[in-house]
Amino acid sequence: MKKEAFEAYIKAQYETIDSIRQAAWELHASVNQTYDKSRPYSYHLSMVADLAIKYGYEVVDDEKEIIPLVFGAYFHDSIEDARLTYNNVTAIANEYMSPSQAYIAAEIVYALTNEKGRTRAERANERYYEGIRTTPYAPFVKMCDRVANMTYSARKDNSANSHMNDVYRSEWKHFVDSIRCDSKDIRLSIPAALMALVE
Repeated sequence: MKKEAFEAYIKAQYETIDSIRQAAWELHASVNQTYDKSRPYSYHLSMVADLAIKYGYEVVDDEKEIIPLVFGAYFHDSIEDARLTYNNVTAIANEYMSPSQAYIAAEIVYALTNEKGRTRAERANERYYEGIRTTPYAPFVKMCDRVANMTYSARKDNSANSHMNDVYRSEWKHFVDSIRCDSKDIRLSIPAALMALVE
């Protein structure tokens, strides 16, 4: 999609996007989730959604899928961290878009929900990555999530950040290989400019 058309649509849909943003912020605040133990979780959600909005034009070919993409970015952790079910996510998405759009939004969130596991590797296993690779916009939103986390952890302003920066760096090749797919479907692509932010 042309960047100008994408940006114009985002601007025209500001009220809807702002409502989605507020709903996601309030949801994570309601379960007392924080980011880096010191910031409201809305800080992370906004970093992810801002990247999705900045680079989304490179993966969207139908303006009807822009709102589901933005919703997916804001709600990407809602099942995993805020105790929602898939049906809860779908119901919330239906408040802002058509049922077919809500399905796309809920599928993004579901695909980005870790598997059950005792370790990081078990939670992000092959089944998890396969779900990302086969769900429209999931590779892109997951990359926005990882870039947001890597950018933040690169500040190394505490020991947890320093540790996670090392973890993200050590996982980078495996992570990229795991979410990248060979499909010609643009909705499954990952913009090089987004990846370049942390390479």
